[in-house]
This record gives sequence, C-alpha cells and structure tokens, in this order.
Amino acid sequence: MRGLSPWTPVASLERSFASLVISATKQPVCSRCRPQLASITPIPSPRTFTSTSKQQNWLAPRSGSNKKDRKGRPRVPTGGSMRGTTVVWGDYGLRLLDHHRRISAAQLRNGEEAIRKRLRGMKYRLYTRINANIGVYTSGNETRMGKGKGSFDHWASRVAISKIIFELKGEIHEQVIRDAFRLAGNKLPGKYEFVSKADPPVMGIAKVANPIVESELRRPRRELPIPSLQNTASRIPANTEQIPPIAATETTPSPGAI
Repeated sequence: MRGLSPWTPVASLERSFASLVISATKQPVCSRCRPQLASITPIPSPRTFTSTSKQQNWLAPRSGSNKKDRKGRPRVPTGGSMRGTTVVWGDYGLRLLDHHRRISAAQLRNGEEAIRKRLRGMKYRLYTRINANIGVYTSGNETRMGKGKGSFDHWASRVAISKIIFELKGEIHEQVIRDAFRLAGNKLPGKYEFVSKADPPVMGIAKVANPIVESELRRPRRELPIPSLQNTASRIPANTEQIPPIAATETTPSPGAI
C-alpha cells in the first residue's frame, strides 16, 4: 500500500481533488416540498447586466485624466455634418443658437438643477448629450510667464454651434417644458432655442428642411476650375528678369610667385 506523502500545500490540494465528486444528476425532491418550491418566485435583479459603470457622472470624465489638455476650439463641421443637432431620445430639447463656446461643469450643473427644480414632482426623464471631459488649468494672478501650464481648476465641455445639450421626455405639457428650458438657458452662457423632435437638423446655422436645401448647402460657393496644365502655367509668374553678365577680372601674378 502506497503511503501518504507528508503534509505540503500540493499534497493538501491532491487530497481535496481526490475526494471531489461531480455529478450531473439532480437531487430528488420529496412530493411534500414540490408545491412550496413552485410557489416561490425568483427575486428580480435590481440592476440588469450592462457594460457601463454603475455610477456615471456627466460632469467629469470616466477616468481621471493625467495629461493637461489644451484650450482648443470646438470642432466646426466643414464637411456638412449635422450630427448632434436633432432630438434623438426625448421629445424636446435645448439647442445652442449663437456661437460655439466652452461651458464649465458648474454651469451645466446649474442648468440641470434649474430643470429638475421646475419639474419637481412630475414624471419625466432628462437626457444629457454632452460631457465635461476637458480639463481647465490656471495659474495665479500676477504670475510670471513660464514654470508650466498651471494647476487643475475645473472640468469643461466644448460645445459647437447648433448642438443639443438637454433632452427631455415625459407626460408634461409643452409650455411647462419650455419654461424649464428657459430657466436652464438663463443659467448657461449664450443663447439657446427650444426644439422638438419634428424640427429639421441644422447644418452650420441653416436649417435643412428638405433634400434640396441640403444639396444646395453642400454645393461649393464658387466654381472650381478644371485642373489642366495651361491653367497651372497661367498662374505661375513668368521670370522676365535678365541675369547680368559676370565681368571678367584680370589677375596679375606677384613677383615672388614667379
């Protein structure tokens, strides 16, 4: 008979796995317990599976950014993009009207609180279309130039013109939602307009109501010339300046060199 090996972590694991028995058959249930098990309903999970994090904050990025972002400018859709100018999830929205700008997280929070305070006690759902993920760094007043970019001050968001910031959906009268968005627009910098889901998208500052307007906006403002060798040669200035001739100079050798 083979003797047992002395106690070691590996030997302990071997003994544990040796006594392990896997069976695919279910344990029998007595007839008295079956009605009680059938009456028990499973408790639903309070949170279904999702790939997003449980705690989301739209006033700060998902993970702390260590790099110092540049001031930058909002992206200008020069190719005719209309993304982000229409209401997607809600029934009504708040759209930036006058000019692109950088909005701080504190201003966005004030606008959200104004909407929630006006609609307190009502059933609705508020959607936010932007995220304050740009870090703003400042240095103290009367500070000499140099010595780095400065320390972190607050989070901000770059918002281009005609972008939707808030969307709202619920069984609320339109005039009440207009009043709530008006209060939110007063808390935010710039001018805003109230839009609904039926409003057309915006390309730049022009509203695209039909395909004819869209094709007209995508058309170049001036006729581009057909590329050819003659057109290219006509734009190159001709070199008419004459190069002056180089005068010949006579050199007489020195007496010591002969």
